[in-house]
Amino acid sequence: MTPPPQFNIEESRGQARSGSFSATGKYFSTPAFAPVATAGTLKGVTTDDLKPAAFNLLLANTYHLIVRPGVETVQTLGGIHKMLNWKGLILTDSGGFQGFSLAKKSKIDPDGITFNNHVDGAPVRLTPESVILAQENMGSNIAMVLDVCAPLPSSPKKLRESVEVSIDWAKRSIAARKRSDMALFGIVQGGTDSNLRRHSATETTALNFDGYAIGGLSVGESAQDMYTTLDHTTPELPVEKIRYLMGVGRPNNIVEAVARGIDMFDCVLPTRNARNGQLFTWNGILNILRSEYKSDTRPLDVTCSCPTCKTTSRGVLRHLIKAKELNYYHHATVHNLWFMAELMAAIRSSIQDDTFSELRTKVNALFAQQ
Repeated sequence: MTPPPQFNIEESRGQARSGSFSATGKYFSTPAFAPVATAGTLKGVTTDDLKPAAFNLLLANTYHLIVRPGVETVQTLGGIHKMLNWKGLILTDSGGFQGFSLAKKSKIDPDGITFNNHVDGAPVRLTPESVILAQENMGSNIAMVLDVCAPLPSSPKKLRESVEVSIDWAKRSIAARKRSDMALFGIVQGGTDSNLRRHSATETTALNFDGYAIGGLSVGESAQDMYTTLDHTTPELPVEKIRYLMGVGRPNNIVEAVARGIDMFDCVLPTRNARNGQLFTWNGILNILRSEYKSDTRPLDVTCSCPTCKTTSRGVLRHLIKAKELNYYHHATVHNLWFMAELMAAIRSSIQDDTFSELRTKVNALFAQQ
């Protein structure tokens, strides 16, 4: 019998903690970053390109997989793990964020979200129950409840409505769950309103999910507003449950969130930035489009052991992106994902050996002003 989902804390430094989370007999170390495979694939790379043993968690998106290729097709193809050729854990986002990001193509009502989907405009209906069923059928290891992500800024009325609907949908999601081995996470909403965040956290944690996500951030607010909201929210979440900050992937934002008790992250930023020429290094962000790199024979980062840094110079990478050669996107994405793996490993190690404060200062100095 597969053991139930479990979160273990091994070391704490202030609010920062390191440990592990397991579900369906698989685990990942925390703090963790999940590369995003929105439609069942990583953009520009395959799972074989990921740093060995560095990632045990990927994220895919329920809405996108429902639209294309469809849940039944995912099942026919062997499930989401088979599609990705992935033996680690997969978290599937519910599609609630698409109600925000595709607001012009969607309509939210008290029962669910209706989309005119982004591929062919055909209607797609998501409800708390249908989303849980889809995630269970696709073979998810960690499923998210359907929620309402309000834009920032929003009126107090709109924020409160998003919280109340999200609480109701969380209750319906718990009731719809059939797979006990699949972890199910609740989502706390409330914008930057501390009272709404507290209310959302109280009502959501009362449902006893396997983990708790903080949603509705990184949607237009300042970094300081994000940090202040985390200061108000994480203390309201159970210490013994994993905490997940959704959609955050900038290195300085990650270390600040870890300092406030967050255990896991996901974001398209490292891979999207790579495709746009913004490459992460231990000297900060390197914009490979700059003319100064035209004849530069050095690797992106002399301390990096990724395949790109071992084989391809800055000058070659600049040529490839200027020529719009497809293999640039592969080289750049591999590098940024390896950097994220090294960052998360450094965070975990620094918590364990009590040097997290120094690492936090270093990462902020490198990335906060870029």
